[in-house]
Amino acid sequence: MDKWIGQDVPRAEGREKVTGAAVYIDDLEVPGVLCGATIRSPEARGRIKGIYFEGDIPWDEFVIVTAVDIPGANHVTLLETDQPFLASGHVNHVDEAVALIAHADSQLVMRARRHVRVEVEPLAAVLDLDAAADGDLVVWGADNIFKEYRVERGDVDSVWDSAHLVVEAEYRTGAQEQLYIEPQGMVATASPEDGVVVRGSMQCPYYIQKALGPLFGLPAERIRVIQEATGGGFGGKEEYPSMVAGHAALLAWKSGKSVKILYDREEDIAVTVRATHE
Repeated sequence: MDKWIGQDVPRAEGREKVTGAAVYIDDLEVPGVLCGATIRSPEARGRIKGIYFEGDIPWDEFVIVTAVDIPGANHVTLLETDQPFLASGHVNHVDEAVALIAHADSQLVMRARRHVRVEVEPLAAVLDLDAAADGDLVVWGADNIFKEYRVERGDVDSVWDSAHLVVEAEYRTGAQEQLYIEPQGMVATASPEDGVVVRGSMQCPYYIQKALGPLFGLPAERIRVIQEATGGGFGGKEEYPSMVAGHAALLAWKSGKSVKILYDREEDIAVTVRATHE
């Protein structure tokens, strides 16, 4: 380790990226791959009344997955188990994933997703932090608090009187989009016999492995996660790729074929996590 201290250390993938030789997820050539897409809730909160596949679309050619097709546990395993891979019975936020579709023709998939209608009976929703803190409408737990940490070190109260200057103010900023250049994307193969293999753009492969095991009811050694060249992340590709990987793998599990899911910029900004500060 000492030989690297004070030295310029070249990035392992640096040459490939600056020369354009790096192979990103959408560059992978996968024979027979299907294009997958996610069908999402139009409401912030409500009961799912039905999912309708309409329009002049050859739906019999599509692979369709809903929550009833999930072979294991329907939750993204990380810090909590409140977030399902696919909503079942009710939705808790706008654009929550409700169903998945896949077909070999990517253009047909993009057209077909506009002809899937998710009927939701709206329920009152909490739409900002102030309303959540007020607790007039409780939609989570006893008081809308998802997670609480208490950090104590030293006697802070004892130093106020001796401080030369005390500044008190309230500052607010909006959500900050990471805006990595490469959007979220995954390619998956999956079957009961061979297990699950996912390749994609990510920062934390072991998060994905931890999430996919319960989803398919498989031990860790049957879940293989491969990080391809990643075109930026800034924290936005830590835990959320578990959702994308799960969706691609569910479609692969049902179809018996490889499935690629690649978000466009609009979907990526609308549905993925971002930093919010107050």
